Amino acid sequence: MMDKTFNPAAVEARVSAAWEEGEAFRAGRPERAGAEPFSIVIPPPNVTGSLHMGHALNNTIQDILVRFERMRGRDVLWQPGTDHAGIATQMVVERRLMETQQPGRRELGREEFLRRVWAWKEESGGTIIGQLKRLGASCDWSRERFTMDEGLSRAVLKTFVDLHAQGLIYRDKRLVNWDPKFQTAISDLEVQQIEVKGNLWHFDYPVVDEAGAETGAIITVATTRPETMLGDTAVAVHPDDERYRDLVGQRVRLPLVNRLIPIVADAYSDPEKGTGAVKITPAHDFNDFEVGRRNGCRPINVLDPEARIQIAGNADFLEGAAPEAAALALDGLDRFEARKAVVALMEERGRLRLVEPNTHAVPHGDRSGVVIEPYLTDQWYVNVKPLAERALQAVRDGKTKFVPENYEKIFFQWLENIEPWCVSRQLWWGHQIPVWYDGEGGIFVAESEAEALAQAKAKHGADVALTRDPDVLDTWFSSALWPFSTLGWPDKTPELARFYPTNTLVTGKDIIFFWVARMMMMGLHLTDQAPFDTVYLHTLVRDEKGAKMSKSKGNVVDPVDLIDRFGADALRFTLAALAAPGRDIKLGPQRVEGYRNFATKLWNAARFAEMNGCELKADYRPEAVRETLNAWALTEAAKAVAEVAQAITVYRFNDAAAAAYRFVWNVFCDWYLELAKPVLQGEGVDPAARAETQATVAFLIDQIAKLLHPFMPFLTEELWAIKGQALPTSRGLLALESWPELSAYQNAQAEAEIGWLVDLISEIRSARSETNVPAGAQVPLVLVAADASVRARVERWSETLTRLARLSEIGFAETAPKNAVQLLVRGSVAALPLEGIVDLAAEVARLKKEAGKARAEIGKIEGKLGNADFLARAPEEVVDEQRERRDAEAARLAKIEEALARLSDA
Repeated sequence: MMDKTFNPAAVEARVSAAWEEGEAFRAGRPERAGAEPFSIVIPPPNVTGSLHMGHALNNTIQDILVRFERMRGRDVLWQPGTDHAGIATQMVVERRLMETQQPGRRELGREEFLRRVWAWKEESGGTIIGQLKRLGASCDWSRERFTMDEGLSRAVLKTFVDLHAQGLIYRDKRLVNWDPKFQTAISDLEVQQIEVKGNLWHFDYPVVDEAGAETGAIITVATTRPETMLGDTAVAVHPDDERYRDLVGQRVRLPLVNRLIPIVADAYSDPEKGTGAVKITPAHDFNDFEVGRRNGCRPINVLDPEARIQIAGNADFLEGAAPEAAALALDGLDRFEARKAVVALMEERGRLRLVEPNTHAVPHGDRSGVVIEPYLTDQWYVNVKPLAERALQAVRDGKTKFVPENYEKIFFQWLENIEPWCVSRQLWWGHQIPVWYDGEGGIFVAESEAEALAQAKAKHGADVALTRDPDVLDTWFSSALWPFSTLGWPDKTPELARFYPTNTLVTGKDIIFFWVARMMMMGLHLTDQAPFDTVYLHTLVRDEKGAKMSKSKGNVVDPVDLIDRFGADALRFTLAALAAPGRDIKLGPQRVEGYRNFATKLWNAARFAEMNGCELKADYRPEAVRETLNAWALTEAAKAVAEVAQAITVYRFNDAAAAAYRFVWNVFCDWYLELAKPVLQGEGVDPAARAETQATVAFLIDQIAKLLHPFMPFLTEELWAIKGQALPTSRGLLALESWPELSAYQNAQAEAEIGWLVDLISEIRSARSETNVPAGAQVPLVLVAADASVRARVERWSETLTRLARLSEIGFAETAPKNAVQLLVRGSVAALPLEGIVDLAAEVARLKKEAGKARAEIGKIEGKLGNADFLARAPEEVVDEQRERRDAEAARLAKIEEALARLSDA
């Protein structure tokens, strides 16, 4: 006997154990040796991480795809693993050392610190893998990889060495995003722009003549970062700005520093902003760096790695300058203290013209929380321009497709304007750069120290001591190799031959540049093949009000908490049902609870079937059913299977979930089982009809289990096991069963009859609701000008019609009675005479009033949405809420107008 209620916690543990014991998710199963392969690589979560809602959505979508393809008979590899996550992991371990009052990283030394990181990784680095298993992710866990596994590390070293040999990796002094707290370059992805209230300071720079004497003229520049003026090497004005045309080519004396710097004409300067003149500090601003490069202005770095003013020993700063003692006294000051000091000094000298309040975006490190500095350092770069061309061509040629397609434009825009990729990081945790230096600055790039020493010996004619570059590679460098390094590349392994290129990449739209593009560039360059044929980019999961989740807002929804409360199946189905292309998901516990109720509904239906003798029969043949009701149910099931399969194939997971939900809840539970009750429970029923119906109900529960399995794997696997107990021989796991094949069981005649019956009852119920017929009232039904086939249907189903539509009687007439609501059902006209039951005139008046309210509300919302100022100022979630309210009102208005149309015929 089935348990009275479905207990997700107990079922999930039991089912997971059965999958593991049966090696259900292992790729390369012997029985599928000749099957077509299907492979997906998991976007490797950070080893430091725990499951968040983005992971839950991403992995649910991947799991739907791989379970679906596994059931379609393909040899599936879903490659799992984790990323070493350089800066994030190093930060976690350093924080633990500090919290436990142990020596810090530098005190421990590199070797001991890395030993501690590996120990931490082994101890708690696998948290997220366990959580993914709780979600039901059907990865081939026997193939789990880590981006610093020996094989993957070898792939990284070979890639670096080969790209360097090809001239695509080089060392250069350029600006990077510098994190002063962690003292490393970081990627754009790790930079968070935060609106900050600050000031715009206007400084007067004196113009000088050819001899360097002040002319009395000044040029005023505006800046949000006074401390960087110490590194100014030019002032830029727009070439068309009449105010400054005569000054272009002249020089100014930089206050405090007394460096003579040119006034240059450059289109970067905006005449409409500030004073129209901008200070150019090439070493401390990305735009200024480009202006300086265009105009031959040298960069002067005035900050040290901890973002303190660096003057002592700074030859670049002192060259061509005679700084005031007050300026030299700034040496060693923190940048923000230096800002206050510079402003005070400029004010003392009468050079501070104006201070304006100014709110602007300031870059912060997303992990350190400190302000990021554009910083001039020597780093290793990849010239990705030629690699980008191949990636662009692969998309243009259709070798890789984006879903939704509009992301192609974003992909093109970024790759067409791509800059060199800074791949070095000043960290200890990660793939150490395979570069060694001799005492003369000679560089030796090799996969091992032995190879580097051999290169050095060949150059010098004798053994020389070498020092390895202390930096590590950007985490995205190794992640870019993930689709093929996990399969054994650079070796020509059987797995690489079978599962590469992979099929679909499922990932978030926020890392299209940082991961997707780089995998494509590296894959095409190193393997000559695009690493995947399709990129499906999903949207964000927001809170139930549409706001972006963040710890600071306190609105983060924890997927593990939702799994504990409602079960993994409910969470997975919720995410699939809401995953409409291009629309962010609004998620709250109530939505998940709603789909938990869906799981309960199916469980209760399966119990109802059990209590009514509906057991699987080994000799059941669906194509041989004789009962119209059963033929209709099989037809509806066939339609649902086709709809779900088609929707998954084109990545419309919300449509797939909706089709499955509609069949299970509406068709099977609400209609089929309800219509079958008299056959299953009535007296004097034909035994053959009852037996066929019992067998059909059991068969359809099996098909539902298959249909829902990609979405709700735990519940369906449990039902499959329970229902299979009735069969004479045991059967295997549902995860390895075939996708339903029901296309041959469609019966147009059965659909016409039962479909008409269902539609008629539904229309009667809608009309009763819309016209405020009391729930308990029984009303008459009149079929108007009914032909023989309709009369026959009514006769066969009169008892069901009367019971389910709450009818007092059923009659026939050539014309509709007066004061009756008319219904059109598949070409048949039916009428509900409501005189004496409902005041029709009052109902018309009420509905017209409601329609007026709805139109007014729609107009009010349209006014807001048509207001450019509102759209510019309102938060995104508020605008979305207004759109949803408008759509809801429009749907309500349509129903009111439909009801009015019915009453107008009465």
